[in-house]
Amino acid sequence: MTDRDRSLPRPSTRAAPLAARRNAKMARSLATYIRGSTKGFYHWLAHPPVPVPSGPPIWICGDCHVGNFGPIAAPDDEIQIQIRDFDQTTIGNPAHDLIRLGLSLAADAATSDLSGVTTAYMLQHLLEAYATGLTRRAKARKADSPKSLRKVLRVAANRSWKQLCKDRINGSQNTIPLGKWFWPISRAERDEIARLVASEEMNSLVTCLRDRESGAKLNLLDAAYWVKGCSSLGRLRYAVLLAVKDKSAKSPDYCLIDIKQAVHSAAPVSGRQRLPKNAAERVVQGARHLSPAIGERMQHGHMFGRQVFLRELRPQDLKPKIPRLSPREVLGLAGFLAQVLADAHGAQMQPSARRAWKRKVMAHSSRRGPPSWLWENVVGLMALHQRSYLEHCGRLRRSLEARALRT
Repeated sequence: MTDRDRSLPRPSTRAAPLAARRNAKMARSLATYIRGSTKGFYHWLAHPPVPVPSGPPIWICGDCHVGNFGPIAAPDDEIQIQIRDFDQTTIGNPAHDLIRLGLSLAADAATSDLSGVTTAYMLQHLLEAYATGLTRRAKARKADSPKSLRKVLRVAANRSWKQLCKDRINGSQNTIPLGKWFWPISRAERDEIARLVASEEMNSLVTCLRDRESGAKLNLLDAAYWVKGCSSLGRLRYAVLLAVKDKSAKSPDYCLIDIKQAVHSAAPVSGRQRLPKNAAERVVQGARHLSPAIGERMQHGHMFGRQVFLRELRPQDLKPKIPRLSPREVLGLAGFLAQVLADAHGAQMQPSARRAWKRKVMAHSSRRGPPSWLWENVVGLMALHQRSYLEHCGRLRRSLEARALRT
């Protein structure tokens, strides 16, 4: 272990630096703050100024912001833009996903110094593309994606295992180098991870895809605490590097597993269908309904009595970085992501339910702008989050000044 590694937080001292990192990350921008404040979003929607239409109870993302869409490798090697994060998934009102996506896009538009008029056009375009996608029932195509996403798709298509290692674990294929993103784990954590690696669930997860043999031998090469995400900072999160040896293979294959603690969803539940009591099972079920290509390579388990879900990371799985957008680009992005969302929602509805939900969504919409339920709630949420964001930044500044005085 190097001197640098010894300076990293130990398992018993992670809490304080993780909280500090989360607070600093949420202060970067309004858009980042919105992504990390899901509870505030649903607290507002508990008593909205304009009633939200009630859609058919289906699996929703629950935290449908721009950053939770990205390229996903499907079993047939096709790469699709799909929803890629399911921490908040639940059986709920699909209108909540639309409002959450509209809020995220409005924040990105503000970050790009686009006018409020552009935001109004963008919300109208978002709604129309979603409604069209509900009854069109054709998967959102790569050709329809805006330029920024087409570039991400090209990069994803050309990524290899070595590129994944380079981007995720600093180029190493046998170890996970400790540093800014990866911290040491305790002996007890390594033992728990080894138990998971030896489980039938892990073997099923690793061998169900890529034509690996059932019962292939899994060898735990390395594991580390993964300092990743925003709202998830402080929960159990591990990167696990495995060697997979088939009986017929001359050399082992490798895979990278993401283990993440599941928590209660802030999104309200609707309908009579019961959710799994196990939070990690809820996450996996939601993923399989919304984005089957990623849901099929997820499993649920437990560590230290806490519920966790496991996901195999593929080289093609990327989190796109959205650049500053022009008015035309923000409209294209809104329309394409609305189609992806409509595909995920509509696949769970019967044709009659899709048509009825489309009528509800488009009620009171006109060429003059989006309906009040979407516009008023997005505007109100923007104001609420702007205030909360500035208050958060003020508290962070005072905390930093107090720390400087103490030192």
